[in-house]
Amino acid sequence: MRVGLVGAGAFGEKHLEGLNKIDGVEVATVVSVSLDEARKLADRFGVSDISDSYEETLKRSDIDAVILTTPTQMHACQAIQAMEAGKHVEVEIPVADTWGDALAVLKKQQETGVTCMVGHTRRFNPSHQYVHRLIEAGQLNIQQMDVQTYFFRRKNINAKGEPRSWTDHLLWHHAAHTVDLFAYQAGPIVEAHAMQGPIHPELGIAMDMSIQLKSESGAICTMSLSFNNAGPLGTFFRYIGDSGTYIARYDDLVNGKEEPIDVSKVDVSMNGIELQDREFVAAIREGREPNSSVAKVLDCYRVLGELETQLSS
Repeated sequence: MRVGLVGAGAFGEKHLEGLNKIDGVEVATVVSVSLDEARKLADRFGVSDISDSYEETLKRSDIDAVILTTPTQMHACQAIQAMEAGKHVEVEIPVADTWGDALAVLKKQQETGVTCMVGHTRRFNPSHQYVHRLIEAGQLNIQQMDVQTYFFRRKNINAKGEPRSWTDHLLWHHAAHTVDLFAYQAGPIVEAHAMQGPIHPELGIAMDMSIQLKSESGAICTMSLSFNNAGPLGTFFRYIGDSGTYIARYDDLVNGKEEPIDVSKVDVSMNGIELQDREFVAAIREGREPNSSVAKVLDCYRVLGELETQLSS
């Protein structure tokens, strides 16, 4: 399988690391508006071909699929372009930054029948997989999730501390991870509320946000999100269940007493991005719908759309 990586930023690098570990997968090209950035990343991973044209890349008959790690505002349009060209596509989270655009991506997937998967990595992290298996086995029912998503981004920079050409968003990007994960672990969301702090005068976004969710099972979720936190960075999940408490920090898991839980045997890797890419490749090869297909994560974007309406009213 030959894959085109589109976007030479921090997450493009993460995907190349994951793809390099999957048998039978070759990265055919790295695409970026900056050929210098494309060459720099491609050279690190032994990829000979680079391009600054997404449109020309989609015309290539030797490319089976593309992975999009481009700015959020381009995701929906580029995913639709890929499917129209007959390419399978994995688009990094979020699939869109409006509810209407998310629906358009699903419509195109249904029209074309190609694989369209969204990078909801939390479904694949071994820590969250461990909890999900307990839930599926009837050994745990979620009562509450308490989730903190904290970064220190008072300037427009990416995960590597480099200047960004686009503006990140707490709701449509970072909250999307948790909204989808909460529904995945506790059932469809039936109630959602949000509040946000002051709008940054230069970035034009809220730097702090609070979100509350309720699932049809009666479970609740409380989210705190901030770009103002000068401390440990990332997202930390506390699962409070009827038979135990678990705290997930990316691919690691501890119980409520901070005692480590071995999740090394949950899957073939401890790297959530690699496992996400493995699912994308396996779904294409097996002709099946992947976990985190656009159809399976769509309801997350309905909820985000409702929350945006609340915040703008």
